[in-house]
Amino acid sequence: MKDYMMAATALAMTATMADAGGIERRGDPSMILFEKSKNYAEFSVVNVNPSVSGTPLPGVPTGPTGNILKSYRNFAGGIKTDINDRFTLGLVIDEPMGADVDYKTPGSFFAGSDADVGSISVNLLARYKVSDRFSVYGGLRYMGLDGDITVISPVTAPLGSGPGTPYTLSVDKDYQFGYLLGAAYEIPDIALRLALTYESKTEHDFKDNTGASFDVEIPRAITLHFQSGIAANTLVFGSIKWREWTEFTVQPFDFISFASGAPVNVPIAFNKDDVWTYELGVGRRVNANWSGAATIGYEKQEGSQVGNLAGTDGFIRYGLAAIYENDAIKITTGISYIDLGNANSNVTAFRNNDAIAVGTKIGFKF
Repeated sequence: MKDYMMAATALAMTATMADAGGIERRGDPSMILFEKSKNYAEFSVVNVNPSVSGTPLPGVPTGPTGNILKSYRNFAGGIKTDINDRFTLGLVIDEPMGADVDYKTPGSFFAGSDADVGSISVNLLARYKVSDRFSVYGGLRYMGLDGDITVISPVTAPLGSGPGTPYTLSVDKDYQFGYLLGAAYEIPDIALRLALTYESKTEHDFKDNTGASFDVEIPRAITLHFQSGIAANTLVFGSIKWREWTEFTVQPFDFISFASGAPVNVPIAFNKDDVWTYELGVGRRVNANWSGAATIGYEKQEGSQVGNLAGTDGFIRYGLAAIYENDAIKITTGISYIDLGNANSNVTAFRNNDAIAVGTKIGFKF
């Protein structure tokens, strides 16, 4: 079977959900190592427009939230080169985590609150082909994480202040090392590939307004990638990913809640469940230059209480992509509609939310 250079790299676009698994905006960067040209470089941009709003739970004397998530763009770039028939090196720079939250509607419980989380990751990667069918790969990740947050509500305050006092915190990027390890099995004649990647956690150290240190962990992840030809010019592909989001908590020691009467230090953001993400797609080559792909993605709606900087619980994502390719260039353009799951925080019921994502990836073969 001819080599496939299409659907397995179709743009899989995600919406942001501003808390827990939802702060993840990019997946496993190591798949660039499997591009077939000797030298390859790519650049991608995705624009995501979410709509997430809610109404007060019974007994909460405030108004609706309006849309709490802002649109954003996510950028990534990478390059790989085959040193010889067995050894490949790669470099990927991306923005793997992020959040843009804004309670801008007057009268809501958290009116005036906002959060902005940013990241940048530099991934130095390598792959070694043990045989034509088996390879191992991995690398180092150097990731920076920063954020700005303002929380205004009737029951929260900075340490030493009374309820309703605005809480603000700004932290500069904290850079930490992590790593990736993986192994792949391939049968080139039928375009079969199974690749399993482990991504280590990174623990970022910040200080609150009093100078006290607190950690934010970007937790470990395991991803199984798969693809196989199922008919002439037709490929099925997908992935299964687990990330240990129960280890993610943002809890500066000077953030206080009076919800139970007495002042208590509580998390600003958290997640009560680990997250499994599933992706399945089918690609079809139309002619020598054009291919198309359709994808569906799924995260289970867990039903646990979410943080007030989240607003969603699970999703179903539907995507379409068109791929143009010749001997020198590969251009992938895609669009996704994301049906975001309903969720309850401790004060708000978030319902009937969705997002649209549009993106383009340009790859150069040389």
